[in-house]
Amino acid sequence: MDLDAVIGRVPDHPKPGIVFYDLMPLFADPAALNYVIDRISEWARPRAVDLVLGAESRGFILGGGIARALGAGFVAARKPGKLPGETIGHDYALEYGTDRLEIQRGAIRPGQRVLVHDDLLATGGTSAAKVALVESQGGIVVGTAFVIELDFLGGRQQLVPHEVLSLVHYATEEAPA
Repeated sequence: MDLDAVIGRVPDHPKPGIVFYDLMPLFADPAALNYVIDRISEWARPRAVDLVLGAESRGFILGGGIARALGAGFVAARKPGKLPGETIGHDYALEYGTDRLEIQRGAIRPGQRVLVHDDLLATGGTSAAKVALVESQGGIVVGTAFVIELDFLGGRQQLVPHEVLSLVHYATEEAPA
C-alpha cells in the first residue's frame, strides 16, 4: 500500500518553517488504517508485548488498535495535568520547543514488555521521553514503532539501542507547492 498517498502535508504548522505530516486522511481510510495496524502488529508480535505506550494524541489512535491486535494493554502518555492520580513525568526537546509527558505511576510494572509507539519519529525527543518513562518504572522497551520517520532529523539515534520500525521514510522536508 502507498501510505504516502494518504498522508497529508501542511506547511507552516504548528509554526512557520515546519511541515506538519497529517495522518487524519490515513485514519479516515479503512484500508490504510488496517494496513498500518497490521504491519506494526506483525513486527511487534514476536517481541511478546505486554503493553503499548502511545503519546497524546495521534499515538492514541493507532496505539489502541495495535494493543488490541497484540492482545496487550495500552498506556497513555499525556501532557501535564491530564491524567488523574499520581503521575511521573519526563521533559524533552522538540524540533520547535520543549514539552513534557506524564504517565500514571504504576501503569507499567517492573518486567513488563512495552512497545513504544507514536505516529511520527522526528528528532526523537518525544520517543526518548517515552522510553525513559518506561524504564523509570522498571519496564522493558522491546521496540519502537512509527508510521512516519523523518530521516533528515536523525531521531533514530536518540533511540539507540532500541529497535525502530518506521513504515514510511522521508529523506527531505518538502512542503507541498
